[in-house]
Amino acid sequence: MIIDSIQNGIVIDHISAGKAMELYRILGLDKLDCTVAILKNVTSGKLGRKDIIKIDREMELDWDLIGYVDPSITVNSIRDGQLVEKRTLKLPERIRGVLRCKNPRCITSVEQELPQEFVLTDQEKRVYRCIYCETQAEK
Repeated sequence: MIIDSIQNGIVIDHISAGKAMELYRILGLDKLDCTVAILKNVTSGKLGRKDIIKIDREMELDWDLIGYVDPSITVNSIRDGQLVEKRTLKLPERIRGVLRCKNPRCITSVEQELPQEFVLTDQEKRVYRCIYCETQAEK
């Protein structure tokens, strides 16, 4: 299979196999009017198998969201066919607007306008807790 390189855009690489569609959905890539290529289960010397997303346009991305989905991801910015920036990610300390608190007694259940915000409490186990009621987020 031949996958063309992009001249100007972004390559999201080293996505754990099977996570590309989740990232595609969370980042809202379906709303773009440019070419977006998703490569699933690509052979990788580092990971065994990985997913890749290629976006044929330069754009701002939410680094925390990407790091939350998979902290092993690297994001490559391409301009004029050349790599201009390679960014490695990590788990964000806080995540906002992605997770919803499952606790029916949490204030966010009553006060709908409050932002859903979670803080990282255990980096090794990737545990996030609601800042209001400390309920553990479900992945």
